[in-house]
Amino acid sequence: MSPQMIERLWQAFLDTALMVGVSAGIAVLAGIPLALFLVTSGPGGIFPAPTANRVVGTVVNGFRAVPFIVLLVALIPFTRLVAGTTIGVWAAIVPLSVSATPFFARIAEVSLREVDAGLIEAAQSIGCRRRHILAHVLLPEALPGIVAGFTITVVAMIGASAMAGAVGAGGLGDVAIRYGYQRFDTTVMVVVIAILIALVCVVQFAGDTAVRRLRAR
Repeated sequence: MSPQMIERLWQAFLDTALMVGVSAGIAVLAGIPLALFLVTSGPGGIFPAPTANRVVGTVVNGFRAVPFIVLLVALIPFTRLVAGTTIGVWAAIVPLSVSATPFFARIAEVSLREVDAGLIEAAQSIGCRRRHILAHVLLPEALPGIVAGFTITVVAMIGASAMAGAVGAGGLGDVAIRYGYQRFDTTVMVVVIAILIALVCVVQFAGDTAVRRLRAR
């Protein structure tokens, strides 16, 4: 493999890390409040708003139901509006974030719903305000599950970022398509696959380690 190709692979790895890192940060910042809303606004929640809960839940389910490659194309006008372009790393961050946020929100919602209702009732009985229940009961108790869900989300985003490379987003997927597939370079294809597998393994190991430490506290 030539030095030029090694340099392309390194730059593609950095592009993929940037795409996934920024999109994952947006998914966390938007997904956790969304999950909290879905949990607390439903029937029996501490902020009951059933109509709003159904509307938001429907929107979340709608985005989750759309395959990423379809969402990538459907969001082209919105991507152009936000990023000013429809190709490149920053253009890929928009659909990645839109796709990952509802996915992560639903996973976080499951973790939040698993918090023992007795803890919430105990906090209410001693006069805790609802915002304190969110910050000091729901989130801390659900944190290991949320971190595990975030790990799953990041792994899924790595695969989606490679898919985005097929339509000009850059990153490892772009190198695999342009040099591995279109130029029939098996070596490049194998190296890209190996890098993606290694990246997924590192993310999964880090996530599992964080979950174990949180549960051991």
